[in-house]
Amino acid sequence: MSDVHRSNLEIIGRDNIDDVDAILAATDIADRIDQGGATTFTWDYERSRDQLSRLYEKAKTSQWNATTDLDWETPVDQEAMGAFTTQVMPEIVETRRLAPGDPTCPVRNWGDREFARLGFELQAYSLSQFLHGEQGALVCTAKIVEQVPWVDAKYYASTQVMDEARHVEVFARYLREKLEGEYPINAQLMALLVDIIRDERWDMTYLGMQIMVEGLALAAFSLMSHAVDEPLLKRLLRLVMSDEARHVAFGVLSLREVYDSMTSAEIRERQEFAFEAGLRMRDRLVPVALWETLDVDPDAMVRWWVGNLPRSHTPILFSKIVPNVKKLGLLDAGVAEGEKGWLRRKYEEMGVIQFEDWADTSVEYELLDAVAASGTEA
Repeated sequence: MSDVHRSNLEIIGRDNIDDVDAILAATDIADRIDQGGATTFTWDYERSRDQLSRLYEKAKTSQWNATTDLDWETPVDQEAMGAFTTQVMPEIVETRRLAPGDPTCPVRNWGDREFARLGFELQAYSLSQFLHGEQGALVCTAKIVEQVPWVDAKYYASTQVMDEARHVEVFARYLREKLEGEYPINAQLMALLVDIIRDERWDMTYLGMQIMVEGLALAAFSLMSHAVDEPLLKRLLRLVMSDEARHVAFGVLSLREVYDSMTSAEIRERQEFAFEAGLRMRDRLVPVALWETLDVDPDAMVRWWVGNLPRSHTPILFSKIVPNVKKLGLLDAGVAEGEKGWLRRKYEEMGVIQFEDWADTSVEYELLDAVAASGTEA
């Protein structure tokens, strides 16, 4: 494969991946997307992919009921949640440390009360993006059922549709009943969902949703479950994590077979998409709408936020993406042994390549199932 990839400008619309103006410029939100791709019937019902069959059997026995398996009567102290979050969420801890001595920081004069509200609102904002991402996963998995040509994959994807419906249900209910409602979808996340849904190639739906969106969500759920002391939310997140691990494993197991038979040009397109999707997922973590709610100038605060916290906390959220992308062979595809592949260099540029040798999700989903069942810490 020749190392002729499109430039950053061609792929993501900007040369500098940390261009704050470009991040702030993304504002488009849609409620209707013209879907790409044709529906594929599979008349061969022979079960030929043992790993997918085992995953399907696991999914059938791991279904949980959002109504009866969670104690919705658990009271949630919003003030206590916000105060606790300021102590454990790295972004807020770092902001509290840096802000007082920085005349350029819009929140330099904040005290405990303001930061406690920030903690609460950041939880609500994060859970809102989880909610919207889960609806995206619901739509994309239904698309996979329609398009994937293997009966084993159709079987498993149908169980994931139910999982995603349940995830939308629990996050919407938690936000509505325990917090104060949800934030709108982040424009970067919306843009990625549009790209995934419009693409006619079914493997791109897998790559965008199962590997990128679900992979980052799995890492985020894990971080949040350790960073909250609210028992209902902690239990909710552990149950969702056990499902998400199977979903990401489904993508890894399916795409390995597909990518082994692709041409160099086709692999190059997947590499570029994995970079674009990863950058959009990173950018969607910048909470523009959050600052508007707190009556802080979002333009000034986002510039300070990105300038002072550019790489310190975001990388860990890619700990479930990079090893899975590596297992798919995309990091170094098309180069001689010992040389750096294009996507590897891009992930170095993003500051996330250090996770390449962490466990890939195709071998760790059973551990997360056990954690959810036992209620122990992962």
